[in-house]
Amino acid sequence: MTNEKTCEAVSGWTMLAITVLAYAFVIWQFIAGIIVVQGRGAPTPWLWIPVPLIAAILMTIGFFVLQPNEAAALVLFGDYKGTIKKNGFWWRNPFMSVKKISLRARNLNGDKLKVNDKSGNPIDIAAVVVWKVENTAQALFDVDDYLDYVSTQSEAAVRNLAGRYHYDSTDPNEVTLRGGTEDVNHELQRELQERLGHAGVEVIEARISHLAYASEIAGAMLRRQQAHAVVQARQQIVEGAVGMVEMALTLLGERQIVQLDDERKAAMVSNLMVVLCGEESAHPIVNAGTLYP
Repeated sequence: MTNEKTCEAVSGWTMLAITVLAYAFVIWQFIAGIIVVQGRGAPTPWLWIPVPLIAAILMTIGFFVLQPNEAAALVLFGDYKGTIKKNGFWWRNPFMSVKKISLRARNLNGDKLKVNDKSGNPIDIAAVVVWKVENTAQALFDVDDYLDYVSTQSEAAVRNLAGRYHYDSTDPNEVTLRGGTEDVNHELQRELQERLGHAGVEVIEARISHLAYASEIAGAMLRRQQAHAVVQARQQIVEGAVGMVEMALTLLGERQIVQLDDERKAAMVSNLMVVLCGEESAHPIVNAGTLYP
């Protein structure tokens, strides 16, 4: 792993003043040479023109500008010298190459991937990753293309994550892709940071942006979810109905409104359960006679 080093650059404004003076000296030498030639003297001043001219050109090449949240890695004949992260107008050795890199936060909106969850069911999943370059040396020199590296490793992390969790589960304590959103996002961010840390990248946030069953099983899974919802609803209705029947029998007994034997209690319980658990509204039949034959 390449360690990032801080490099100090020379102020561009100072070197700009020196460069202007160098060009002025070249112009003065050229004019002086013309004067000497017209005066039939030896053109000695022209012999000095190439030296300051080459120096002025080299100094001109050394200028560069850094915008806010931008860095520049300086490399001299293949040797990494350091990174400048302070924005402004700077000058460096003209023989040094400058590799600029953005330090701003970026969004990676991943494509929808078809993968299998822990149960083997095909699902469509996609993620959004917010990241930025933290270590410029690793991003530039430890991987071939850090942008492609981030994209490829993000896809691999999403595929790996989907295979470790069920899409959905009847166990309320189990973390699933559909129900455990915060836990799943946290795990995705942790795995991405572990993978992308080799490229000097910091993962700011990672979230699942799309999650659904694959189209070939979406209909069957929808029916299964509907059946499960119906069963849960029926269970709550039955539990509530039993509680209401129990409360009715208890109040009738405590207040001694009517005395019922076991057979009549069973009939009453049956009628109340039909009324409370039925799909449609009950249509009662009023008995105008006696309860007993």
